[in-house]
Amino acid sequence: MVRRGLLLESGPQRKLALAGFVNQLGTAAFLATVPLYAHQVIHLSIGQVGLGLSVAGVVGLIAGIPVGHLADRRGPRDIFVIALLIQTLSMLSLLFAHSFLAFTLAVAVTDLAGSSGGAARGPMIRRFGGDEVPKFRSYLRSVAMLASTFGALAAGAVVQIDSDFAYRVLILGNALTFIGSAAVLVKLPKLEPLPSPREEGRWIALKDKPYMAFVVLDGIMWIQSEVLSYALPLWVVLHTDAPRWFVGLAIAVNTVMVVFLQIRTSRGVKGGTVAGRATRRAGLAFMIGMAVIATASGVPSWAAVAIMMAGVAIHTVGSLWHAAGSLELRFRLAPAHAQGQYSGVFGMGMGLCYTVAPSLLGLLCVTWGTPGWLVMGGVFVATGLAMPYVIQRAGRSREIADTAD
Repeated sequence: MVRRGLLLESGPQRKLALAGFVNQLGTAAFLATVPLYAHQVIHLSIGQVGLGLSVAGVVGLIAGIPVGHLADRRGPRDIFVIALLIQTLSMLSLLFAHSFLAFTLAVAVTDLAGSSGGAARGPMIRRFGGDEVPKFRSYLRSVAMLASTFGALAAGAVVQIDSDFAYRVLILGNALTFIGSAAVLVKLPKLEPLPSPREEGRWIALKDKPYMAFVVLDGIMWIQSEVLSYALPLWVVLHTDAPRWFVGLAIAVNTVMVVFLQIRTSRGVKGGTVAGRATRRAGLAFMIGMAVIATASGVPSWAAVAIMMAGVAIHTVGSLWHAAGSLELRFRLAPAHAQGQYSGVFGMGMGLCYTVAPSLLGLLCVTWGTPGWLVMGGVFVATGLAMPYVIQRAGRSREIADTAD
C-alpha cells in the first residue's frame, strides 16, 4: 500500500496526515449536523441559525493572516496544537449553549481557531513535505476527502436517529477528535522559525500583489468545489427527472475519483508554468462538465442520469487538475520563511469565495437554469486562461524554479 501511494512512509508526513484525518472526520460530521442541532436542540429559528453561522464564518476569516505570521515567528506546531485545544473547549461549550448569543460565540470561536490552525498547518506541510510538497498535499487532500465521507456517514446516522442525545454525542465526539489530532501533532518534531530579511515589512503577504492576484483567481476557481455539493442537488430535484438518489451517487463518484487519482494527477505538476497549464485545463474541463450537466433538463430519467454522470466525471477531472495546480502554486509562490502568513491569505481568499459560492451558484445555475450553467462555466474558463499570466508576472518578482525539480 505504501508503494501504491495509499499510505505514506512512517515519519512526520504520516503523523500529519493522521492528525488531519482525525480532525476532518469530526469536522465533517459536525458541519453536516450543526444547523439541525441549533434548530432542534437549542431551539433557534432558521434565521438565527443562518445568521450565527454567517457571523462565525466572517470572524474565522480574520484570524488566518495574523496567526499565520505568529506561526512563522514562533513555530507552527505549537500554534496548531493551541488552536486545536481552543476548538475543543469551544465545541464543549456548545453543549451548554441555550441562546443565540451563546451559540454564535461558540461557533465563532471554533471557526476562529479553525482558520488559525489552518494557517499554522501550511508551514508544516511545506517543511515536512520537503521536495515532494505537491504530492504530499495531494495525499492530504485525498485523506481529507476520505475522512469527510466517513464523517458524512456518521452525520447521516445521527440525523436518522434525530434525538437530542445523538446530536450531543456527535458534538462530544467532534471535541474528542480535536484532542486526538493535537495528541498526534505533539509527537511531531518542533519546527524552528526560519530567518527573514531584516528590511522586510511585517505584512508582506498582503503587499505581494502577484500573490494576491493569484489568491483572487484561485478563489474563484475553488467555487467549483461547491458545484457538485450545492448546485447539482438543487438542479437534480428542481430541473430534472433524475431520481434523487443520484445526488448521493454523484458525490460518491467524485470522492472515489479524488481519493484514488489526486496523487497520480499531481505527480507531473511541478513548477509555476506547469501548474498554470493545469489550471487552464481545469477551467476548460469545468466548462465542458457544466455544459453537459445543463443538458439534463427536460430529458427522460435514465438519460438525465447518464448525462449528468458524464458531467460529474468531467467536472471531477477538472477538480483534480485545479487542485494539483493550486496546491503547487500556493507553496511555490510563498517565501519559505513566511509560509504561515501566506497560508492565512490563501485561506482567507478561499473562505470568501466559499461564502459567495452558494448565492452565486444558486442565482446562475438553479434560478437562471441552463444559460447560468454556461455563464459559470465561462467564468471558470476565463479564470483558467488568466492564471498563467499572473504566474508569469509573479515570476518576474521572485524565483519560481521550474527546472529545479
